[in-house]
Amino acid sequence: MRELKIFSGRANRELARDICGCLNIPLGEIALGKFPDGENFCKIEEDVRGRDVYLVQPTCPPVNDNLMELLIMIDSCKRASADRITAVIPYFGYARQDRKDEGRVPITAKLVANLITRAGADRVLAMDLHAAQIQGFFDVPVDHLYAAPVFNEHFLSMGLTADDIAIVSPDEGSIKRAIGHVKRLGGKLAIVDKRRATALKTVAENLIGGPIEGKVALMFDDMVSTAGSICSASRLIQAAGAREIHVAATHGVLCGPAITNLQDSPITSLVVSDSIPLTDDHRIPKIRVLSVAPLLAEAIKRIHHDQSISALFRERKK
Repeated sequence: MRELKIFSGRANRELARDICGCLNIPLGEIALGKFPDGENFCKIEEDVRGRDVYLVQPTCPPVNDNLMELLIMIDSCKRASADRITAVIPYFGYARQDRKDEGRVPITAKLVANLITRAGADRVLAMDLHAAQIQGFFDVPVDHLYAAPVFNEHFLSMGLTADDIAIVSPDEGSIKRAIGHVKRLGGKLAIVDKRRATALKTVAENLIGGPIEGKVALMFDDMVSTAGSICSASRLIQAAGAREIHVAATHGVLCGPAITNLQDSPITSLVVSDSIPLTDDHRIPKIRVLSVAPLLAEAIKRIHHDQSISALFRERKK
């Protein structure tokens, strides 16, 4: 592991430290800050010439600052003659607009992919992208990880049997994800028929499949932003007779009225990963954080040694 170097931006240094702990290597020294006019400052404090460098930086809020800091770190390593630069982006921001669904709108996911590539990243390691096709927006290799095994292990540890649970897809777009959890956890599949009222608001209309009555409902999604959608879905699930409702989401963005929405909802627990650091205001009894550092560390080790990433998930299923 001598030629492997891991550096972290300021978005989630704790996750980067945990990754380094799993790999038994020190976190690289880097100086980050701002000039008096607000411009970002960066200096790599270690020799990276000829090294395999990994830059850990989720582009979570404040999105623009964290994205710019990632680009500057990539440029710093490129100009310092790093052999290979991998952008480790546990949460990829600007992913909601991944296509033109109406006239005169941007495709921001492609724009940000272009920025990261042009800055000098040789490959990208991401987790639970908002849309799988974003992998194709990059002109460099993308390794796409899934937090599903971590969540499955958590729910299996609760001692639930297949007869106890119902897996609920929060919308039609998440059906494939829900089916994957059914194969691992068992239970029946139900789907929330979600209708978009406005660009910022959705409404849960109907519940398809099941049965739900008397079951422990498990709902999986890639991210929770304002929590409006999952809270609306949870009320529909509660009305169908579920005795408990547990939600798992890889990215706990938790912005705006999210905490209020969660506290006022019938959701029993929300499980999120540490892809995005939670603030003190977000640490309520309903929310539990599971670490994806071991998963990211293993992926980094496999990339460093030119080993298969897909084999990682096959091994975890055994």
